[in-house]
Amino acid sequence: MPKSPAPAPPARTASAPLLTVAGGQLVAAPRPSPEKAVRVRERPTPRNPYLRLLATPGARAFTAGNLIARLPMGMLSVSAVIMIAGSRGSYALAGAVTATGLAATAVVAPFTARLVDRHGQARIAVPATALAVLGSLALVLCVRYGAPAWTLFVAYAATATTPNTGGMSRARWAHLHRGDPAALHTANSFEQAADELCFMLGPVLAATLCGALFPEAGTLVGAFLLMTGVLIFAAQRATEPPPNPRTRKTTSPLRTPGMPALLAVFLATGAVFGALEVVSIAHAGGAILALQAAGSCAAGLLYGSLRPARNVRRRLLVCLAAMTALMSLPLLAAASTASLPVLALCLLLAGAATAPTMVTGMTLVQRSTPPGQLNEGMTLSVTALLGGVAAGAATGGWLVEHAGTVSGYAAPTGAAALALAIAAAGAYGWRRRGADRAQGNPA
Repeated sequence: MPKSPAPAPPARTASAPLLTVAGGQLVAAPRPSPEKAVRVRERPTPRNPYLRLLATPGARAFTAGNLIARLPMGMLSVSAVIMIAGSRGSYALAGAVTATGLAATAVVAPFTARLVDRHGQARIAVPATALAVLGSLALVLCVRYGAPAWTLFVAYAATATTPNTGGMSRARWAHLHRGDPAALHTANSFEQAADELCFMLGPVLAATLCGALFPEAGTLVGAFLLMTGVLIFAAQRATEPPPNPRTRKTTSPLRTPGMPALLAVFLATGAVFGALEVVSIAHAGGAILALQAAGSCAAGLLYGSLRPARNVRRRLLVCLAAMTALMSLPLLAAASTASLPVLALCLLLAGAATAPTMVTGMTLVQRSTPPGQLNEGMTLSVTALLGGVAAGAATGGWLVEHAGTVSGYAAPTGAAALALAIAAAGAYGWRRRGADRAQGNPA
């Protein structure tokens, strides 16, 4: 007779004991159930939206590098003014040099961002930053050794290749959290608060270094931090958005429907910042501006923790209306009283509307820009903002010198109202285009 096959050994279930020999005896240890193992491995999800944001794999590393690289943005221009004015005895020359650098940045930055989109952040940001750092070092040498004035303009213009680190960081968040509007809202709020923090601490650090050590210290430390931060940021390749090689069908974000109106809003909003800064410095000194930045930073963090309304364009109108109303507070304070504490409180409240406005505007830019051109789109918005800052600073300076402080504070209020009017006109155009598409008419 054929032998029947031997019975198969019983399959070990998930709860079968683990057997081992210890001290000559057979010891059984129960295997933990899969449910318990899963519960052990799971980590509770943080309730704070910012902790959830930073829990994204790789987020803390590139955020640390970005913050280090962004701090010099508030240092380098102030350091250059202190260094040049102290050496050449001319604030006019120092202002002209920094204004030239700002104009060069407005021209060069969009092209740098376009290269970042095409070839990747690491491949472009590192050499572009190295060139900018060489420009800062050349400026230090020209000032130190008494080179002709025209060399100062050339050296500082070379710093225009500095990549938009804030835009690159926002592009990473958009890549990591695509399809999650709530996370992107928190990320944009976090980035705006970081901007305010860096522009609040940067000038103070620059002035301290230049005063406590030597006039060139602010520029040298700023250049070192910029290069170090970009190297750390670029080394985080796992979170970097993929490059988007340009094709014949690729068009500039400027041709995206609604983008010109958004850039006009950023231009007018920049005029608010530039005018408010110059008028406040002329009236009460630069230290009082820290209150405006502090109000903006706190409001940005609070705004990011809230659940935003779905209609981003309507939200932008509400933010601009609030900014227009709050920007009238310094004007009323200057017109009614000469008390600096009252003006300081008004500036603190006025700053509370700027961060939500910028966060909402950047959200609209991200939604209006093709995914592979985010760096270029956000750099265009920053360029428009810088152009507005320059125009607002010039207007506010002229008004406060020729017409007084009250007229000077009318400039940021008027610029905020202009931004609101532009956004309202743009929203009307967006609604009309949406109705045309719904009816089958060409947009």
